Amino acid sequence: MNQGRSVTLTLLLLDAVVVFLVFNSVGWLYGVVRWEQPLVAALLLPLTMHVIAVYLVDGYNPRTDVLSLTYTSLHAIALLTVALLTLLLTYVFIPAGFPLQSSRFVLTVSSLLVIPLTLPYRRWFYLRRQSRRQQRSFLFLGTPESCVAFKEECRRNRMTQSVLYATYETIVHGLPPSEVSLPPMGDVTNYLEQHEGNLDAIILRESSIELPTPVADRLMQLHFSGVPTYTLELFHEIYWRKIPLYRLNQTWLFQEGFQIAREPVFERLKRISDITLASLGLLIALPLFPFVAAAIWLEDRGPVFFRQQRVGKNRVLFDILKLRTMRVHQEGALYTDEQDSRITAIGRFLRATRLDEVPQLWNVLTGDMSLIGPRAEWVKLVEDYEKKIPCYHFRHLVKPGITGWAQVNYPYGANLDDTLHKLEYDLYYIRYFSFVLDASIVLKTIHIMIFGKGR
Repeated sequence: MNQGRSVTLTLLLLDAVVVFLVFNSVGWLYGVVRWEQPLVAALLLPLTMHVIAVYLVDGYNPRTDVLSLTYTSLHAIALLTVALLTLLLTYVFIPAGFPLQSSRFVLTVSSLLVIPLTLPYRRWFYLRRQSRRQQRSFLFLGTPESCVAFKEECRRNRMTQSVLYATYETIVHGLPPSEVSLPPMGDVTNYLEQHEGNLDAIILRESSIELPTPVADRLMQLHFSGVPTYTLELFHEIYWRKIPLYRLNQTWLFQEGFQIAREPVFERLKRISDITLASLGLLIALPLFPFVAAAIWLEDRGPVFFRQQRVGKNRVLFDILKLRTMRVHQEGALYTDEQDSRITAIGRFLRATRLDEVPQLWNVLTGDMSLIGPRAEWVKLVEDYEKKIPCYHFRHLVKPGITGWAQVNYPYGANLDDTLHKLEYDLYYIRYFSFVLDASIVLKTIHIMIFGKGR
């Protein structure tokens, strides 16, 4: 069993122990549980919900930075959400007479205590892994130009682990390679033999490159002894969960995946969930609407709603509906700056919390949009992007969404370069769509709304 999998199983076991001890301890203090008859079967539902929630925010992934405020808040949001669901489901699935069914107090307090108690050992495992990884490196094997590009990609993705760079002719210990005196390619084999204990993985820029036989043989030996070799495309998908655009061509769509575009059953299930959740969302938002509408109107006496033509699935045009956040007749620019003077005071709050997107729930009900998918872009922007970005039209295979994988992983796009990077996340979503991924996006979106990170 590899180390990552053993850490995952250990975290699962520790979570189960914490849930068992906390629920039984609180139940015992409250007088509904006796230690000689601890809760076991009644905890199956809370434990299952807990595991699902933590899994959705990557809490069982050894690579997740659990020290970050982002993960801490996602962890709390996920477990608070399932605590509410557990309170509801307990009365359905746990038979009458079980202690948990008769005590909302035990369920509530136990669920709240589990949140902070399941963080410390995650942080310990992460710090332990980081201390080991500081002594281990990735080895990137490519052209000098691709080495420079990969280093920039590592910086953009905030990768803290060190990377060694080798060209197909040479091996180097830094960048740019052109500034280093380089030994011949044959030294790569010797280097691999001397440093295999310090390598975490090897990354090949091109899977079809003709490697010298000794190097290829050594890579194969390392791959099957615990030091995997990834193509750059696979590394992007596993570590950064996006599709590198350099690999795209018109045949990319013929690869595995794309269930949401290929299988009608997935589209129907997604449509059912869209209608259900959008209806619920509109009902919840309805009581707040008069106050928000009044605030928008009072600031500059302009209309409450903003309508604009956007591009949907299969390039079908539709009118998107949003709460107006800019001054009247000031929406002509292609991009919005962070401190854009056109944005009203109430508009800045609505954008930060993404509440301006709520009217799009109506677009979801009418079938023009989905709750989750690539961002619906303005017609003028799409026309420009399709001229400059090959395969940009792939994102129109699915319905646009109110939120999406790109929106929760990359900041607001303010130029063509940002659009390229967001497209990588959109294409990952299209290829690897699942309802688990959708649930993860929802939790990350809630985090953005609570902390006002929208724009």
